[in-house]
Amino acid sequence: MQPPRRLLLLLFLLLLLPGTLADPEGSCKLHLFQTFIFHNTSFVDISAWATLEDILFATLQKYTQNILYLHPWVYPALPAAEWENLQNLFRIYVHNFILSLSSDAPLYHTPYPFVFQCATGCDLYPNGSYTKFYRLAYNAHDFLSFDVDNGRWEMWQETELAAQVERQFNTFTGFSATLQHLLNVTCVDHMKKFIKYGQAALERQELPVATVFARTPSPDKLLLVCRVTGFYPQPISVAWLRDGQEVPLGPALNTSAILPNADLTYQLRSVLAVAPHDGHSYACRVRHRSLGTRSLLIPWAPRQLSVSAPPSWCC
Repeated sequence: MQPPRRLLLLLFLLLLLPGTLADPEGSCKLHLFQTFIFHNTSFVDISAWATLEDILFATLQKYTQNILYLHPWVYPALPAAEWENLQNLFRIYVHNFILSLSSDAPLYHTPYPFVFQCATGCDLYPNGSYTKFYRLAYNAHDFLSFDVDNGRWEMWQETELAAQVERQFNTFTGFSATLQHLLNVTCVDHMKKFIKYGQAALERQELPVATVFARTPSPDKLLLVCRVTGFYPQPISVAWLRDGQEVPLGPALNTSAILPNADLTYQLRSVLAVAPHDGHSYACRVRHRSLGTRSLLIPWAPRQLSVSAPPSWCC
């Protein structure tokens, strides 16, 4: 069985790292993540955190289970009574969740340790529509989900444990009704308030820094690498130009997913395979919101090990 800490890291990466698909311009996401590591019958390690877009704005204190606000604008966004209400709801939810799973696991000989992980929240779109979700994973595999519109739980595994938890959760009609209200009403309402109070954090912009260098895996193959880092927000366009014309997508071009840096900025790299001394000129072009209408151009100089941006700009 995979160690619990590695399971936690895996889910953290899957849920928090932004994907490669672009969200519609002007959309926003309020998501809550929880991890329950059941070490044995009497000890469960709990962690929880909340994100607005990619901003980690609240987390759960480990021993007190109090909400910890990570930015000065978070607490003023809601009345104190509402924070207290959310705190109490979360404590009740955690208590009942652990009680339910702790009683079900021994019935189906579930070996310790095991991990349950939850992702829930809502996505708001520019036209006013929104989606909401609640997904539960067991040892990093889809386990259960909540149909918010119909108030029903649905299992994603054909196991006795999944069937039992689905049946049990569907009998908790009060919990399901509360969860429906939180996801249908509270989530979007609170998101709009967080957007208002956290506008400066959401609109933060950091300029990309780019470097071009080469690798030679074989005498007849040259890999041109464009590494772009330090940019925020996440959306960015990185392309290779051959003699001033954009290189189309194909097997010779490989661009990584956007990955996070420790300083809350992002990075990626784009690799283009070319023939050595092919007589063409190459440059890496970077477009990002922080650059405005300009593009960053970083040419490849064959006799130079690397070129750091910004050597030139383009309209």
